Parts: sequence; structure tokens; C-alpha cells
Amino acid sequence: MSSGRTVAEALAEGPVLLDGGLSNQLEAQGCDLSDALWSARLLADAPEQIEAAHLAYLRAGAQVLITSGYQATFEGFAHRGIGPERARALLARSVELARRAAGASRRAGPGREVWVAASVGPYGAMLADGSEYRGRYGLSVRELERFHRPRMAAFAEAGPDVLALETVPDIDEAEAVVRVAEETGLPYWLSYSVAGGRTRAGQPLEEAFAVAAGRDRAVAVGVNCCDPAEAEEAVRVAAEVTGKPVVVYPNSGEGWDAAGRGWTGRSTFAPERVRAWTGAGARLVGGCCRVGPDRIGELAVLLGAGAGGRAG
Repeated sequence: MSSGRTVAEALAEGPVLLDGGLSNQLEAQGCDLSDALWSARLLADAPEQIEAAHLAYLRAGAQVLITSGYQATFEGFAHRGIGPERARALLARSVELARRAAGASRRAGPGREVWVAASVGPYGAMLADGSEYRGRYGLSVRELERFHRPRMAAFAEAGPDVLALETVPDIDEAEAVVRVAEETGLPYWLSYSVAGGRTRAGQPLEEAFAVAAGRDRAVAVGVNCCDPAEAEEAVRVAAEVTGKPVVVYPNSGEGWDAAGRGWTGRSTFAPERVRAWTGAGARLVGGCCRVGPDRIGELAVLLGAGAGGRAG
């Protein structure tokens, strides 16, 4: 883990810049992500590509690297014939690759401050059918806890700075991941995917964000992988409900076609929106799917982030 400030300490002092979408950068590097494991396949087949993608975001000015663990699960690996021990090693590798990229960045620019966030994707990501954008899997909170516990323990053992509980579609899953994250003893952020001013499952954001209210290990709460136009109001609600720093990293604004496994429409991600986000309470900001290093570089300029900063 980092030897300098904690993520919480950094957020108390001002905005911190996240990276952007990992999958789009991997595709830009020529990687084939058509497999059901998505970017997690590369943990076994081409880990050097993941490290290169992390480095691309660090060069753009990112201060937090979100790992390639989003779709990495024991169940998903088992479907590929990968047993529990090997799967555990691959889950740990997702953290190690980000650590290596961070180390290379610090050597190239002494004084860089970089944190590693272990990506904990929702149950729907393992299904690879777009259900993380619907929620309501028909599972109880306790059943969802049982799914998340082994992989979150594996991530925690690898020593990230923070857990990214991201793209959560409904309150039931939020309660499950927060309970399991609390067991690890690590700080974490809770981030929903939202649409129409509600969770993807249709619940009020006030109720959704309240799941993290009063929890000391929750360093931020907010939204990701949503339309950029949804972000500002969601940030405002998250700040009002929890009093915590808010995390926000929308996607490009394009739509995901789960059946065709492709993006539709055009990008509406405008880096200038970051001023409204930070004005509403956002402190951990970046981009999600289809937001690449160029856009993160623009955010870095607007936030005054990037190659400067203290050692982490």
C-alpha cells in the first residue's frame, strides 16, 4: 500500500483525479475483449497490456488507478477451467499490475502521488449480460454477500489502497458489498450506476446513498458509468445525504447494447462539467467506459492535477 497520505486524507484537501475506462484503452492497444471475461481475460493471457493501459492513464495525469478486477470472479474463471488457487492469484495480479504501473510512474517522476483502487464489480458483471444496468437479480442481500466475500478477501490480501465498489445497480447489492467491505478493514468508496435520477433498479438516490452514511471506512459515495448529464444532480444528492466526499466518473454518454455487445450513439462527455461536479461536492473525479486518456488529461488540466503532488 502507499506510504504517503491515505485517500481519505487527500480527499480532505481537495479533488483527486481518477483514471478512465480500462476496456476502451485496452481496445485502443489492439486487445480483443469479446470474451465473456472482458478485460479480466488479459490477467491470464496478456497482463503486460493491462499494465500498459494503467501507464497511459498515469501519463495523462491520473492519480488513482482502478484495477482490472471488475469482471474477475472465481465463478467466471471457473467457467474457463481455472481453479480457485489460480483464480485467487489472478485476482491478486490485478492489484499487482496497477502497483507496478504506479511504481514506474513514481520512478519517472519522483514525487508523484498514486493510489490503487481494487475494482469490485457487481454480480451482474459476472453474468456478462448487461444485468448490472438493471439490478434485481433475484438474490437476497445474504446471497450477494456470499458471492462477493471470497473475491473481496482476495483483493484485500493483495494490499490495495482502497476498494472501489462500483457500478452498483440497486440498494440490496449496495448493502451486501458495504457489509463485506467493512469486514476487510480497508477504506472503500460506493458508486452506483444511475438513470433518470434513480438507481438502475429504480430506487430513490436518497435511500441509495444513505447505505454509506455514517460509515467511517466509506471515504466517498457517488456514481459511475452513468450519462454525464446525470452526474451533477447525483453528486448534489450524495453530498447532502452523506456529508462525505463524492465520487463521480460517468461514461462517455454513449449507450451500451448488451445483446450486440457494443456502444451506440455519440459521446457527450465534456471535461468542463468537472467545475459543476466539484462545486456540488465531488472530490474523486474521472471517467468510466469510453472515456480515454485524452479526456483524463483535460480533466487533469482543469483540476490542476497530474505530474505534481506528493509521494504516495
